[in-house]
Amino acid sequence: MSRNTLSRRGFASAALSTAALRSANDRIHIGIIGAGGRGTFNLGEIEKCKDLNAAVTAVCDVYRPSRERAAARVAQSFGARPKELVDYREMLASREVDAVVICAPDSAHSKMLEDAVKAGKDAYCEKPMGVEFAEARSAYLAVKASDRVVQIGTQRRSEGAYIATARLVQSGALGKVTRIDMAVNFQEPRWRRDFTQVLREDVAWDEFLFNRPKRPYDARRLREWQLFRDYTNGIAGLWMCHYIDLVHWFLEDPYPAGAVANGGVYLWQDGRETSDVFHALLDYPKGFLASFAMSLTNAAGGRNLWHGTRGTLDCERWTLTGDGARGPDRIEEARKIEPAPSVSHMRNFLECVRSRQTPRCDIQAGFSHAVAVCMAGQALDSGRMKKFDRERLEIV
Repeated sequence: MSRNTLSRRGFASAALSTAALRSANDRIHIGIIGAGGRGTFNLGEIEKCKDLNAAVTAVCDVYRPSRERAAARVAQSFGARPKELVDYREMLASREVDAVVICAPDSAHSKMLEDAVKAGKDAYCEKPMGVEFAEARSAYLAVKASDRVVQIGTQRRSEGAYIATARLVQSGALGKVTRIDMAVNFQEPRWRRDFTQVLREDVAWDEFLFNRPKRPYDARRLREWQLFRDYTNGIAGLWMCHYIDLVHWFLEDPYPAGAVANGGVYLWQDGRETSDVFHALLDYPKGFLASFAMSLTNAAGGRNLWHGTRGTLDCERWTLTGDGARGPDRIEEARKIEPAPSVSHMRNFLECVRSRQTPRCDIQAGFSHAVAVCMAGQALDSGRMKKFDRERLEIV
């Protein structure tokens, strides 16, 4: 059967059979797409949710050692070896899968998510929700038109300290917030992976390239894809999405009005195509400016400061103070933010698969950060400001 035939007939069959399967067997059957670092982490999170009667029944990866390693762990943890696949579309066509966890490279997220919901699968999709705007928009509209439960992997929305802080900001404790100053800095090469031992016969190269330009086999692209523009838009997608998601969440303003960005490769002259220093500024319709800066060139630490008319919120030290305020309603007494009760991001997703409720980081939250990520990435590439048309859902 051709892949196109599989895509059409298989997806339709899976969509029709999912409800029948779930009613016949209360277990949530999960497929993992991408068994590398994030896939392995999420497998561990699923293992912690066995009390929800959830089990991994299929594993898909283009690299044989990763696929076999994950399958062996699943067999040990869940008592049965999962189906092992190379092409994720076979998983979506399977009647043995109710939900998928998408952990492929960034450039594949949107397309795989769209295909998953069209096949009738619930989906947990790693961040960023998208790095190519047209694909992210298409996936967003597909999810909105479906009845599928979708959780996007910006997991700070399930962390107690951030939940408590969101409530605090939304209560007006800071007054009017006009500026957010966020920075991340480290120097060690966290992206480095050994690719010298990767054998060509162990890699399904065409499946790895997927929706990106065709090119000769390159083991480094498989193992260090974060360095190449075909598979990510760099720091904007890899890191900024976590922080800009907090902006949309805390201040309830889903899309930037405009974005500018600058950066480049200033230290790591190692053949990378993505910046090692990056700075974006995004302004919002409610009247505030968000700054996100990152360097992979100096381990200066982080900064996450929210400046309001009543004081300053520090999301690194988890304090709310009157620092910087001069008005009569200035915060008089500093306070420490205590975490709210919470459960893991994966548990929240699986609970919502059962209840059919909306998870903490739904498709709207994912698309919102994708818009910001794409705007900042396009601004960096073009050297020009990018604006967003909220009515037409278009970057202009």
